[in-house]
Amino acid sequence: MKSFNYVITDEVGIHARPAGLLVKAAKALSSKIVVKAGGKSADATKLMALMGLGVKKGAEVTVEVSGANEAADAAEIESFFKNNL
Repeated sequence: MKSFNYVITDEVGIHARPAGLLVKAAKALSSKIVVKAGGKSADATKLMALMGLGVKKGAEVTVEVSGANEAADAAEIESFFKNNL
């Protein structure tokens, strides 16, 4: 399993638009991706679960990537976070 921490810089946090983009990006990868914040966790392919985390600007999330292609998928999803959140 690969993981990384990321501090959300988007003004509104993880809201509908970037959460939808994250779901689309996560579904395109072969690894399982879990986002953890505030003691809760959500499968990155589940839009309502991601929004249910209630992540605001300045909050730190931990992203865990596990699967056969986890190293490449972790790098790709980390790049997504930096560009979109």
